[in-house]
Amino acid sequence: MINFSKVNKWYGDYRALCDIDAEVKKGEVVVVCGPSGSGKSTLIRTVNRLEEIKSGQVTVDGQDMHAAMSGAQLNRLRSRIGFVFQSFNLFPHLSALDNVMLSPMHVGGVKRAEAREKAMQLLDRVGLAAKALSYPAQLSGGQQQRVAIARALAMEPPAMLFDEPTSALDPEMVGEVLAVMRSLAGDGMTMMCVTHEMSFARDVADRVWFMDAGCILESAEPETFFLKPQHPRAQRFLSDLRSH
Repeated sequence: MINFSKVNKWYGDYRALCDIDAEVKKGEVVVVCGPSGSGKSTLIRTVNRLEEIKSGQVTVDGQDMHAAMSGAQLNRLRSRIGFVFQSFNLFPHLSALDNVMLSPMHVGGVKRAEAREKAMQLLDRVGLAAKALSYPAQLSGGQQQRVAIARALAMEPPAMLFDEPTSALDPEMVGEVLAVMRSLAGDGMTMMCVTHEMSFARDVADRVWFMDAGCILESAEPETFFLKPQHPRAQRFLSDLRSH
């Protein structure tokens, strides 16, 4: 579903991604972890071309995301990849319902009544049907992030990307967002998640990618990664986590 082939990314003289070769299979949940500055968010943002790459190839469902294309073509491709940001990015002047309806109507050409019905179903799925007419400022951080997930699902994407979706939340709100993500994984959604929530990685991921200095140093099933990490840097990372 998502394939990285010899992907390199530079910021000036700084090499942010180094010859990344990896894939996320259809229906697979991959959690990307590692220390701050390791390239995790840069990597996931190359998938929908929020970050340009210097060389290599990133494909989603067979489509080369970094091929030459018009802005309109790129926007259409992006609309088919669900992306949940750290900072929610909801439109503050629109209700939760209208935030979820927006893309299907304006990008997908769906009629308003149909978009409204689907949006209500999605808000119900994330446990927020009762908050459909509330504005972002009237919602908690956890509720806003769940609306953002519903909004990303509204375009029926074949894959969902999560870039540290709980890091801006108060601790008591983290669980409600992770519960929605667990539900999506249980339904077979292809997911790539950058997160520091190691319990989620242990319980839900099919594979864990450990990154440092722009490289994927280890790719393993969760049980193997957490019990017998192979790379010394991964061993140190997990040891530091446990000591905290």
